[in-house]
Amino acid sequence: MKDLMALPNIGKVLAQKLIQAGIETPQDLAQQGSQAAFAAIKAQDPTACIQLLYSLEGAIENCPYQKLPADKKQVLKAYFKACAVLGA
Repeated sequence: MKDLMALPNIGKVLAQKLIQAGIETPQDLAQQGSQAAFAAIKAQDPTACIQLLYSLEGAIENCPYQKLPADKKQVLKAYFKACAVLGA
């Protein structure tokens, strides 16, 4: 868990959610990608929000989620909306 918590945007609660979703290391997160990791968390926690998705992407990109480029946020926002429409 400490390895995950060393990433930007990942605190204790999010690290626990990642581990529960089968993502135990920063390498696992990078390999799965933010969208797949988000889907795995959302399957267990239907209240997962868009900020969580941004946080995962920021962790992969090694930056605070607030610094993600606007075009990346647009892609993630479209994915988040698609998840909501599909009920995922």
